[in-house]
Amino acid sequence: MDDQLITPVSVTRHHDHVNVDVDADAEAGKQATQLVAELEAEQPLPANNFAFTPSQLHKLLKQRSLAALDVFGGLRGLVLGLRTDVTTGLSADEASLDGTIKFDEAVAAAREDRVPVLSAVEEPLAAPSLTFPRAESHQQFIDRRRIFGANRLPRRRQKSFLKLMWIAFNDKLIILLTISACISLAIGLYQSLTADEDTSNIEWVDGVTVVAAIVVIVLASAATDWQKNHRFEKLNERQQQREVTVLRSGRIQQISIYDVMVGDVLHLEAGEVVPADGVLIQGSSLYIDESSITGETQLVRKTAPADRSRSRAFQPDPFIFSGTTVCRGVGRFLVLSVGEYSAHGMTLMSLREDVEETPLQAKLGKLGKQLILFGAVAGSIYFCILFIRFLVRLPQHKHARPTQKAEAFLHIVMLAVTIVVITVPEGLALNVTIALAFATTRMLKDHNLVRLIRSCEIMGNATSICSDKTGTLTQNKMAVVAGRVGLESGFEELEVPVTGASSSGSSSVTKLPSARQFMSTVSPQVERLIRESIALNSTAFERDDSAGAEFVGSSTETALLKFGRDHLGMGRLGEERANTPVVTMLPFDSARKWMAVLLKLPNGRYRLLVKGAAEIVFEYCAFIVSDPTYQVTIDRLTEPDRASFRKTINDYAVNMLRPVAISFRDFDEDEVFLHPDDDPASINLEWLASGMVFIGFFGIRDPLRPEVVDSVRKCQDAGVFVRMVTGDNFLTAKAVAAECGIYTAGGVAMDGPTFRKLTPSQRDAIIPRLQVLARSSPEDKLLLVTRLREMRETVAVTGDGTNDALALKAADVGFAMGLQGTEVAKEAASIILLDDNFASIVRALSWGRTVNDAVKKFIQFQFTINITAGITTIISELVGDSIFTVVQLLWINLIMDIFASLAFATDHPSPDFLMRKPEPRNTPIINITMWKMIVGQSIYQLLVVFLVHYVGWDLFNPGTEHEIEKLQTLVFNIYVWMQFFNQHNCRRVDNKLDIWYQGILKNPWFIGVQLLTILGQFLIIFKGGEAFDTKPLTGAQWGWSILFGSLTIPLGALIRQVPDCLVLELFRGVKKLFLFVTTPIRNVWALIFARAKERSGDASQGELGPVGTSGISSNNALVHQTELSAANPPPREPNHIMSDTESQPTLNDNNSSSLAENSTIASISEKREIDLQALIDAAKLGRLADKEMLEIHPRTLKNDPILTPRSDLNLPPSQDPYILRYFIRTRRNDARGSISRSARRPTVPARATWVEPSRPTPARTREQPRRDWISWEGLLRSKRR
Repeated sequence: MDDQLITPVSVTRHHDHVNVDVDADAEAGKQATQLVAELEAEQPLPANNFAFTPSQLHKLLKQRSLAALDVFGGLRGLVLGLRTDVTTGLSADEASLDGTIKFDEAVAAAREDRVPVLSAVEEPLAAPSLTFPRAESHQQFIDRRRIFGANRLPRRRQKSFLKLMWIAFNDKLIILLTISACISLAIGLYQSLTADEDTSNIEWVDGVTVVAAIVVIVLASAATDWQKNHRFEKLNERQQQREVTVLRSGRIQQISIYDVMVGDVLHLEAGEVVPADGVLIQGSSLYIDESSITGETQLVRKTAPADRSRSRAFQPDPFIFSGTTVCRGVGRFLVLSVGEYSAHGMTLMSLREDVEETPLQAKLGKLGKQLILFGAVAGSIYFCILFIRFLVRLPQHKHARPTQKAEAFLHIVMLAVTIVVITVPEGLALNVTIALAFATTRMLKDHNLVRLIRSCEIMGNATSICSDKTGTLTQNKMAVVAGRVGLESGFEELEVPVTGASSSGSSSVTKLPSARQFMSTVSPQVERLIRESIALNSTAFERDDSAGAEFVGSSTETALLKFGRDHLGMGRLGEERANTPVVTMLPFDSARKWMAVLLKLPNGRYRLLVKGAAEIVFEYCAFIVSDPTYQVTIDRLTEPDRASFRKTINDYAVNMLRPVAISFRDFDEDEVFLHPDDDPASINLEWLASGMVFIGFFGIRDPLRPEVVDSVRKCQDAGVFVRMVTGDNFLTAKAVAAECGIYTAGGVAMDGPTFRKLTPSQRDAIIPRLQVLARSSPEDKLLLVTRLREMRETVAVTGDGTNDALALKAADVGFAMGLQGTEVAKEAASIILLDDNFASIVRALSWGRTVNDAVKKFIQFQFTINITAGITTIISELVGDSIFTVVQLLWINLIMDIFASLAFATDHPSPDFLMRKPEPRNTPIINITMWKMIVGQSIYQLLVVFLVHYVGWDLFNPGTEHEIEKLQTLVFNIYVWMQFFNQHNCRRVDNKLDIWYQGILKNPWFIGVQLLTILGQFLIIFKGGEAFDTKPLTGAQWGWSILFGSLTIPLGALIRQVPDCLVLELFRGVKKLFLFVTTPIRNVWALIFARAKERSGDASQGELGPVGTSGISSNNALVHQTELSAANPPPREPNHIMSDTESQPTLNDNNSSSLAENSTIASISEKREIDLQALIDAAKLGRLADKEMLEIHPRTLKNDPILTPRSDLNLPPSQDPYILRYFIRTRRNDARGSISRSARRPTVPARATWVEPSRPTPARTREQPRRDWISWEGLLRSKRR
């Protein structure tokens, strides 16, 4: 029966196991026969040095069955046919290969277990066309790269410059203006050609000038779009770049993902995204999420083909596909397909799409559509007025030629269209696009790799940051500096002793020996036990074969390995691991907090080595190595011993050391395996981890980054609430947070198990004060992020593990670690921190605010031109004396759209950006401060233009046509210079006076735009002539122009001194007046719409029939649904947490029963509701509960209620002044803020006393704050603030 079960004829894959039956055997036989026929019919590739072609390997992976694998000779046949080796990988010196291997020869050699015979390569008829270019970067694997390709997709074809020009031209207004200009040009040419000799023959100039202006606008728009696409393409290439681990020439090394070749042996670990397709060679508890290609959320267990002889129930599934995610375990696989031939590559080739629109772009697009509608209506009304006037005056021009009448009509059309063009801000979307393109490129230099463009602008208004500890706040340069081995032995490398007393419990402080001194006294047996626990129970590896090679892996493991090399006589990792066979491994998991490995000893027994968080591993132990200086003596742990070790672990944590423990236990074979032929990979090591022997633990120090304290302070100055969310020890996390400035007076520290036991209302009450969440699981982080977003916070979160992917996705902006982060975390993140530094998050915050400010600057500048140019043109034309011509308006439009977009979108961040609070969600783009400046500057510019144009007739008294044109040129020149200086004035959108605070000389684009504007204006005035209807001005007139223009800067300073509240009251008064005047009209419209709605309602009721029946049926359905809910009540809160993550891949294997038992026990224990108020009262007295960990900062005010109600539920808690008043302590040690905040401190005790809760039960604790802020007293207090 067993032989029938392991017959490798057919497989039917069902999640992570294979069910073999007769029907499946028949189907697999048909597929294998069909595969053989397809392989025989396929034409061989010319000059192929390998037994297989990319097409043949793709067909193998497509069938993903063992029967198809047997057709290729199994794993051995693939290895021989691809001319590689499973133990050493590809040769690093391979370039060109001699000879070839036939398909049949590779299969026969594999089945006969011999070396294949090489054949001569068939030279193609056109050999020169098949030669591979011998570039310097491709000296390796020339033939392999030529046949199977490189592991990169063909570059996406970008839009050509002509295509971008067509897109820029394909605008309704531009097209309409072009048609009008072409007709005007045709009529002008006709007039010029038919004109008399003594008359002017330059009527065609206007049409040519308008066409030329349109061409310039289209070229400028296309150029900026091309530059933007080029920058985004380079950014996308940088996103896909990463390092993978391969085996070449017998050495493990890291190479670029683009250098992976077919035939490579790749190393897989939990958290990685598979870079290529292949077949598994060996694996340990390897589970892969294949939902990206199958849609199934259950994890698939992968086993090598060689494991099927040992399996009793399951057929192996060895096929690995690119784009899938390794969720558990480790393994190695043989690469069969890369690049566009792989499964993920084919999917990406068919799903290439454009950059997603950002929220700011969408908001500006909506604003632009509204302005277009307004401009179209205004332009239509304007055209109708001019057209009526044209018809009225038509009898007065009886003697005019038809061409002159047509030209006058076209002038009206072009003027109306130009009004729409000048009043519609086409550059809004262009501005934000350019700003994002420049910001993302420059952020890359600041170690921020932006994956989602939208995250750049969202980060500017982040209100809360949930940061990890290791590597983000610390340097990630871990080193073992202390340790305790056995009952009373240990070492320290610190100047100040870590523990307050010796391990034996005496009150005197004893200086422990150094690590070198202590390890010299340890017996060889214990030393070997520690060395094996460090070297074998690890997934790290050495970068090369040198004596002092750098270790590659997690920072904790590399610190222990360095300790083993320096003090335990540990040799090369490869030699250490080759000497002791590893049966199976349980990799580290962030929820479990430990890892294990099972070894087979020479005496036939098995040894389990466990390594992980000291406070967790220690509780699994019942025995201890009593005397490490004498062999391996074991004693039972007593309660005094446990108390002593727990105290030492706490001492380590308080001193910011990470305690990592090691333990072991030996087993007989029958205790490990139920049957002799059981698969070792199916052993549940979690079941074996109990009653273990404690060896000791090590204190690992990770120093803080020197810039992290200043970075945290900058975030707090910017109104961003910083929290530490870490899986580290509670005391360690609290100490590091206090050192960073995150954990301060008024704040609360809590551990993950306590946090997840809280009810939703209790979480909402404590989250505004929560600053440290230690010992947290990825689910805790996800729950915290979700609740913060529901509180209207804009959340940024950091993560590095596979399980952090859900929290990274749930956050508004997810930051993944570029150095220590897994590929799964990077795929889920919005931004990748290339240096894993918290300071880079602060720089991302600055860039986000820079983008938002760039858009506001542009809008403030553009709306001023929209208002002034539109009003000036409309009024002057209606009066009968046009101030600006069509060509002049198009030049103004070019300055407004293209030039201003480049000038404002390319600014650098300023430190001032981090000295203001973030803007809440759905805040309007244009605030009252901007409207104040827009209206003020518009009034000034309109007064200047109209006064100079109309009063100038009395001052200058132009008597000739030349003088009249010169006066019109003066008005045009003054208007352009006012826009020139207003660009400087609009560099600031708040009420501060320093408009050059960002450093004007640091932005060459702004300087270039200014110079180009000056140069263009000089050319237009002096050489514009008939094209622009200008005349050269005198020096005095240039002086008046620059004077009127420069006055916009002092005027802007005066406008900024006007209080915003007065302007707001003025606007409200205007609104009330408008509503009062239009009340009759609005009442009439409301009556009309109400009657129309009643008629439509009566008609719909007649069509749908009586309402009573449907109401009864819906009520019955509701009653039925209520009965079902009562019969099946919803789960309690702990189970509901899983609903947030139910879409994540689940595990379906032998371990599922243990996981179900653990979850059941956890849910039962979590059903007990925590008395949160009692916890807070105990924490105020300095008492910590045995199970629930909650601590209040010792400098917190004594009358601080902690559970502070929110004054406004529409306001994020981090921006609520009612809550922030208790965090005044954040500036206590800051000299800059102590003076400004000390004046507010006397008000705190009174308010704190007023809200002091005095309820003993948590239920009333949740109710009382709600009554407080709804009461009149609470409302008056909030108004007074």
